[in-house]
Amino acid sequence: MLLCGYYGEHNLGDDALLEVLLQQLPAGARALVTARDCQQVRQRFGVATVDRRRLAAVLRALSGCRALVLGGGSLLQDSTSFNSLLYYAALILAARWQGKPVLLWGQGLGPLRRRRSRALVRTLLPLVTRVCWRDPGSAQLAARLGRPDGHAPDPVWASAAVQWRGRGGPLVVCWRPTPLLLGQAWQPYLEALGRLAAQADREVIWLPLHRGQDSDLLTQLQEQGLVGEGLRRRSRQVEALTPREAKAVFATAGLVIAMRLHGLILAAVSGAPCAALSYDPKVQAAASALGCPCQDLQQRAAADQLLQCWAAVLDQPPGSGQLSELAGAARGHSTVLELL
Repeated sequence: MLLCGYYGEHNLGDDALLEVLLQQLPAGARALVTARDCQQVRQRFGVATVDRRRLAAVLRALSGCRALVLGGGSLLQDSTSFNSLLYYAALILAARWQGKPVLLWGQGLGPLRRRRSRALVRTLLPLVTRVCWRDPGSAQLAARLGRPDGHAPDPVWASAAVQWRGRGGPLVVCWRPTPLLLGQAWQPYLEALGRLAAQADREVIWLPLHRGQDSDLLTQLQEQGLVGEGLRRRSRQVEALTPREAKAVFATAGLVIAMRLHGLILAAVSGAPCAALSYDPKVQAAASALGCPCQDLQQRAAADQLLQCWAAVLDQPPGSGQLSELAGAARGHSTVLELL
């Protein structure tokens, strides 16, 4: 079967999605995975790959597969570009033309900002064989477009749990560049982070989740003069190459402050205390499901308020019952794959 997603993009969140998807495939199923860095995906996961940037090659690969699985993330959206939506539309139409099932596994839906995008998705959804959305908002949008289906928490909640051992451990930040925080807009977050690190006498570890987008953030903030001397002395960056390595870091943390959705989820399944910064409703939804504090980046924040919020959850891990409930519910996505 052809597994389609943003794999091989050096994004640990997408790697974690692929890990869970491969684990949920029925026994004996053989996967062919679309990827950008095909060599990395082949070596890491032991699967065959096809360059997802070459639509003609992907369509040829589809002709030799018995099903199309859109796995994880939000593929049916137009915020990347309308051409991206056309790419997945072409795959869905080709699969159905060939009489093959189309399965949407752990998918988010939207945003669909253009009228033509909504019209296209309204046409595509009835062609889908089975679907389980990753959040209530996606399910509600799909229902408005004529395709009511169930939803479950993001599949990465079902990632293998890790034993937390981080009481008294470092502060770990999993932050990304965003247009919502430009220049001085970063100041209250950095001030609160520096003050908390000083008060609790903690190291600050910067963990990029997306190597291509996040790795230069600390350097950029320092070059802009936004990182105070105290925070600079306590800070260091750690690179994790796999979700397992990221979870190993999170498991030692006294607090993880995550902006990336899957940074938050991977930290939580590592048992770490969490706080979230939401640049997108999906982050707010995950924080609400976990019951951890979340600051909406579209709203003004004060350093004192952030400090108080983060200090309250320092060394206070989430309840194991809540994590077990989310993991169990996330395994509901596997029902989509029962057709294979």
